[in-house]
Amino acid sequence: MFNMDGDRRKEEERVRSEGRLPPGQSLTLKFPVLHYGPVPVFNAAAWDFRVWGEVEQEKRWDWNEFNQLPRSKIKMDIHCVTRWSKFDTVWEGVSLRSLVDSGLLTIKPTATHVMQHAEYGFTVNLPLEVALAENFLLATHLNGIPIDADHGYPLRGVVGFIPGHEGLETPYFWKGAKWLRSLEFMPRDRRGFWEQAGYHNRADVWKEERFG
Repeated sequence: MFNMDGDRRKEEERVRSEGRLPPGQSLTLKFPVLHYGPVPVFNAAAWDFRVWGEVEQEKRWDWNEFNQLPRSKIKMDIHCVTRWSKFDTVWEGVSLRSLVDSGLLTIKPTATHVMQHAEYGFTVNLPLEVALAENFLLATHLNGIPIDADHGYPLRGVVGFIPGHEGLETPYFWKGAKWLRSLEFMPRDRRGFWEQAGYHNRADVWKEERFG
């Protein structure tokens, strides 16, 4: 236990010296499980992913089709509003930006925000510019293996900090929804589940925007 704590403290000092540890955060070597409600059971035959709202054409992909979409891999630091941070996590999945750039998705100029809709009606909102940035991913894998059920299998939104990309806005980790089922492009902002419960609407980790 002493060695493990010593390793954690040494690593925390390293990322702090690199300017990667946001205010009020502590490094964890684990991956805590935090969510509201039960863990859904995945049925590949019934699962689909929908993109709708302020788009030129609604899209819907089944599980096999979704896995044929262009893939991206991103190394990011992730920061939970409950004050833990995990560094150098490698996520794989589908970049919303790449769907737009490849012409697979056309967003109307009227869109300003995106709502992530997950199982059991859970919702999370993001400004469009954050959802289209390179630090937001529709992720299926973490560190080379499928995300486990507690962390959002088969698909979750992931948003984090890419070292060396300080110009990108970094929201707290709750701004990526577990068990994601659709993206709704909206002409105006609408608050999601935790935002309605008093969490900060923008949630910038460097500004400690934890609560509204």
